[in-house]
Amino acid sequence: MNERVAILGAGESGTGAALLAKARGYDVFVSDSGTIRDRYRQELTHAGIPFEEGTHSQDKVLNASLIIKSPGIPDNGPIMREAAVRSIPVIDEIEFAFRHTDARVIAITGTNGKTTTTLLTWHLLKEAGFDVALAGNVGVSMARQLAERKYEWYVLEVSSYQLDGTEAFKPEVGILLNITPDHLDRYDNNMQNYINAKFQLIENMTRQEKFIWFADDGIIANEVKTRSIVPQQLPVSLSDNGNTPVFFDGSQMVFNLGETFAIRQEETTLKGPHNLVNTMAAVTAAYSVGVPVETIRKALGTFVNAPHRLETVGTVKGVTFVNDSKATNVDSVVYALGSFDKPIVWIAGGVDKGNDYNLIRDLVQKKVKALICLGKDNRKLSESFKDDVSVIKETQDVNALVEMALEVANSGDVVLLSPACASFDLFRNYEDRGDQFREAVKKAQEKFGDKSGAND
Repeated sequence: MNERVAILGAGESGTGAALLAKARGYDVFVSDSGTIRDRYRQELTHAGIPFEEGTHSQDKVLNASLIIKSPGIPDNGPIMREAAVRSIPVIDEIEFAFRHTDARVIAITGTNGKTTTTLLTWHLLKEAGFDVALAGNVGVSMARQLAERKYEWYVLEVSSYQLDGTEAFKPEVGILLNITPDHLDRYDNNMQNYINAKFQLIENMTRQEKFIWFADDGIIANEVKTRSIVPQQLPVSLSDNGNTPVFFDGSQMVFNLGETFAIRQEETTLKGPHNLVNTMAAVTAAYSVGVPVETIRKALGTFVNAPHRLETVGTVKGVTFVNDSKATNVDSVVYALGSFDKPIVWIAGGVDKGNDYNLIRDLVQKKVKALICLGKDNRKLSESFKDDVSVIKETQDVNALVEMALEVANSGDVVLLSPACASFDLFRNYEDRGDQFREAVKKAQEKFGDKSGAND
């Protein structure tokens, strides 16, 4: 009898894990406590994989020898507690996929910036002709891709939730960009638990692997001092402190990695100091696995970032509109505000996640000429900046938002949607918020006869 695997959650990772398990000869059962999307339901049906939705039936789940849990399912639910009582191993789809491949892996994590860094690293390898797939917390699941074909390389974005479910996972290159408070409700409101989850990235790495980390992050730097770090360390920094092989010297990124080379940010398509860190990490990873410098340099100029991350969506009457809807916490807004030297009309608001706006007060005072609050309840946001910004407006309509912005912006200014908040009061998700903003800018372009396109 084939080994039985139960999969909790039938989203992209769960369905991908089910397809891989089926392909590898397991007896597979999928259970989703919610409603399975039509696409995934059809895939499971076509593959002959039994499933249930709207519940987790203990008799069907707990008779498995292995449970693969989707990252969004917390560890303290009833079905998970019972699995623990019965000592049934529980892993993540990333761990399951890793156990079924001999491909080489570059894995990227961090509170902010991991999607951009993952996409850029993948782009650099792809442009160098590597047989490489993009997976993890971005794109198509690793397990699904393994079920369909064999790749030599995977570049993975991995969240703390995914890392929680790993045991043998060992990337050839691990990148840790930053650690700031986030998702603490999943970690008993204990910051150290969250930090430990991030450092699970390098738990199994040996001296043959490489660990790239941001040296200016105080939390990471402290952990590196107190932990026994086995892999080769390649820290990156925004200053030349003499201790990092990769750093920004004030005018260019310098890489001392066997050979020494330098790259100016103007040679890349990414803006802002946070993207210096992302770029240095990605370039270091690509170079360390064999991508030539000239290939890296050329590929940096053709990279297109994911939507909703400092995405220039258009220009109206000389005013540049930037969609940074992915910025759902204050730390992300720090990066966004720091990316522009022009006056900013800042659009923020939504569902506040316990934000401490004092962290960005100085930046707001220096850079923001007007604040437009986009949300159902804007009291905390407007009250926080009433003494810092002379113009504060409110709306719940995206089209009205663009009109308001044009009323206060001058040619050459930047209108920046960087909300610092979740989107669920007015939108389905941050993508919906960003998409509606982009469409509203297009309408304004048509209205004012300005056909200037996005400069991605």
